[in-house]
Amino acid sequence: MKQIPVLLVLGFALSLCNLTNRLKTSTNSGGPGKTATRSTASGEVEQANPTAAQTQALAGGKTAKWDQQGMSWTVPPSWKETSNESKELLWRSPGGSDAANLIVSISPMDESFPTEISINAFYDQAKSRMKNGEVDEVKWLEIDGLKGVQFRESNPEKPDGIRRLQWLAYRKYAGQVQMVNLMLSSDGTGFPKHQDEMYGVMYSTKIVH
Repeated sequence: MKQIPVLLVLGFALSLCNLTNRLKTSTNSGGPGKTATRSTASGEVEQANPTAAQTQALAGGKTAKWDQQGMSWTVPPSWKETSNESKELLWRSPGGSDAANLIVSISPMDESFPTEISINAFYDQAKSRMKNGEVDEVKWLEIDGLKGVQFRESNPEKPDGIRRLQWLAYRKYAGQVQMVNLMLSSDGTGFPKHQDEMYGVMYSTKIVH
């Protein structure tokens, strides 16, 4: 029976991806350089460590705060907040469909929700998507001491197709078990020019847990 809520959450996470279809974005490659890792029962966990280019992309940046959820990021100086609600935060760079977007969603779970089973299922699902060519990067990634699954979608077939860089994790906050869905996106045209700043924003995450 515990598999039922896991499947529901998997479906929910996929539906969150559709959120970015209203905020067109872009892509290319650009993961971190050499980083520290640690071993766990589920595999090697990489520590968030931006490259020099990713750090430089945030030079002169500002802090994007989500006080309701105890989270913050460093974003480029030209980015602006477009929405700040109790369970969803949106920031965006200048531009049209080729703009970069930071979309963070929080989903409260029941106290007994099997977070370890669920996060492993997210990782396995991302690995399956990689075999199908839908994803070109998958890893266990620890950001600010919190372990999650990070994956990046492959280049879209059409230039105006959405490409996403995403990190999923679970935490306990304000007496709740929560799923954290952190997504950065742009369209196929914009992703290459925004990729360093998007990785930089992801790795700058500060999160209470």
